[in-house]
Amino acid sequence: MNVKKEQWGSRLGLILAMAGNSVGLGNFLRFPVQAVQNGGGTFIIPYLICFLLMGLPLLWIEWSMGRFGGRLGHHSTPFILDSMGKKSLWRYFGVFGIFTNLAVAAYYCYIESWTLSYAFHSIKGTFQGLSQTKIANYFDSYVGMETSFLGIPNEAILFFIICIFINTYILSKGLSGIERVAKIGMPLLILFGIFLALKGLTLGTSAASEEFPLANAWDGLNFLWTPDYTSLYKPKVWLAAAGQIFFTLSVGMGTIHCYAAYIDSKDDVALNATSAGFTNEFVEIVLGSLIVIPIAAGYFGLDWIKENMSFGTAFQTMPFLFNQWGAFFSSIAGVFWFGLLFFAGITSSLAMGTPWIGFMRDEFGWNISKGAYSFGFLTFCLGLPCILFYQYGFFDQYDYWAGTVSLVIFALAETILFAWVFGIDNGWKEINLGADIKIPLFFKWVIKFVTPALLLAVFLGALVTPEGNNWVGAISGFIEGQGWALDNSSLIHQITNTQLREELLSVTDSAQMDFLRKQIYYSNMSRLVLLSLFLFISILVFLAHKKRKKITSI
Repeated sequence: MNVKKEQWGSRLGLILAMAGNSVGLGNFLRFPVQAVQNGGGTFIIPYLICFLLMGLPLLWIEWSMGRFGGRLGHHSTPFILDSMGKKSLWRYFGVFGIFTNLAVAAYYCYIESWTLSYAFHSIKGTFQGLSQTKIANYFDSYVGMETSFLGIPNEAILFFIICIFINTYILSKGLSGIERVAKIGMPLLILFGIFLALKGLTLGTSAASEEFPLANAWDGLNFLWTPDYTSLYKPKVWLAAAGQIFFTLSVGMGTIHCYAAYIDSKDDVALNATSAGFTNEFVEIVLGSLIVIPIAAGYFGLDWIKENMSFGTAFQTMPFLFNQWGAFFSSIAGVFWFGLLFFAGITSSLAMGTPWIGFMRDEFGWNISKGAYSFGFLTFCLGLPCILFYQYGFFDQYDYWAGTVSLVIFALAETILFAWVFGIDNGWKEINLGADIKIPLFFKWVIKFVTPALLLAVFLGALVTPEGNNWVGAISGFIEGQGWALDNSSLIHQITNTQLREELLSVTDSAQMDFLRKQIYYSNMSRLVLLSLFLFISILVFLAHKKRKKITSI
C-alpha cells in the first residue's frame, strides 16, 4: 500500500498551494457579507481573536498531523487519524476529510463556473448598458438555466462541465500541476485584487449621484474598521466570526493534512503554516475588504450596503458598478474581478481533490489520473442536482451540512485526538520538529484547552441556538423553568425543516404551497445524497482497513 511518494517541487510552491487552498471565494464573497451583516467593526474584533485562538492552532495541528501521517505512508485523513489513535473510531472520523471535500467541491465548482462565465461575458460586453435590475435578472436567468452561450443552451451546465474538466485535468498532473497553477494563479489574484482595491480607495465621493448624494467609498471602510468593543458580549457575532475563520482557512476539511503529507518528514510546518495563514488573512482582510464594500459604498452609500449586501452582490451588482467606468475599463474591471474569483476558486477546488486521490492511490493502487478523473466524475454527479434544483435549496443544503456543520465536527474531533489522545506533549513536539520559528509556549495550552473549548461552544451554539439568538434571555428563561425555545437556524430545526413547515402552514396560495413542498422534498433528498456519500466512503475505509490487515497478516 505504500507507493512512491510525491513531493512538492519547492517550498514557495508548497506555501502558495497551501495559501491557494485557503484563499478562495469566501475571501471576496463571504467575508464582506459577514462583516456587513454583523456590524462591520463589531465583527472584526471577534474575527481576529478567533483567528489567533482557533485558526492558527488548527493550522499547526493539521500541518503537523499531515506530516506525521505522511511519514508513515498515509496521504488521506482516515489513516492519518488512525495512525495517531488506537481506536477504529478515529479512522471513521477521518471519513469527514474525504466526504467534506467531495460534497463541497460539488457546489463550489458550480460557483467557480459562474465566475468563468461572467469573465467571458465581461469580455463580450454582455453587461454594458444594462441597468442594475437587468443585471440582477440576468443572474436569476443564469441559475434558472434560461441563458445560452454562443447558441449553446443551458449555459450553467456548460460552464460547470468546463470547470470540472479544468480541475480534473490539472489534478491528473499531480502535485506539479497544482503547484504550477498556484505559482501563476496566486500572483495574478493578488495583482487583480490590488488594481480593484486601488480603484475602491480612490473613488471617494466622486461617484455620488442625485439618487445617492451621500455616497462615499470611505464610509464603507470606516464602518468596517471602527471597532465596537460591545461586540465582545454578542454570542451571535462570535459564532459568525468563528464560522468565517473555518471557511476562509479551509480547516476542518482534510485538505491541509493531505498537502502536508507530501512534505519531508522533518521539514518545517510551524513557519509554513503561519505563512500560509497570514497570506490568507492579508488577502481577506486587506483585499477582501477593499473591493466590494468601498466600491458599492462609493456609488450607493453605506445605508444601501447595510440593507442589500449579500452573496449575490458580486454577480448582481458589481457588473453594473463597473459599467460606470466606461466601456473599456468596465471590461477590464470585469475580467479582473471575475478572474480574481476564478483563480481564488480553482486553487481551493484543486485542494479538494487531493484527499480522494491520495486515498484511492494509497489503499487501492489507483494512479493519479484514475483518481483525478473519478473525482471529476463524482463531483459532476453530486453537483448536477445543485444546478437542476438550485431554486429549491439543494445548493444551500450542501453548503450548510458539508460546508459548515461538517467542518466544526471534524475540527473538534481532530483537536481532541491531537491534544488529548495523541497527547499535547507529543503534539507540541511534532509541531516544533524542524521548525524555523519558535512558537510561544502559550499556544501549547491554547491548543489543549482553549481551541477545543471554543470549537465545542461553536457546535453546541449551532445545535441549540435560542430563538432570536437571544442567549441571555434564553438562559434566564430556562433557569426560571420556561423551557428553551429554539431558533429556526438551530441544527435541530434545520434537520426537521421547521421553518419551511411553518411557512407551509401559514400560506394559502396553491403555487406557493407547491413550491414549499418541493423545497422540503429536495432538502430531504440533498441530505439523503450526503448521507449516502458518507456511508459510501465509510465502506471504502472499512474495505481498505480489511485489506491492510490481510497484507500485514501474510
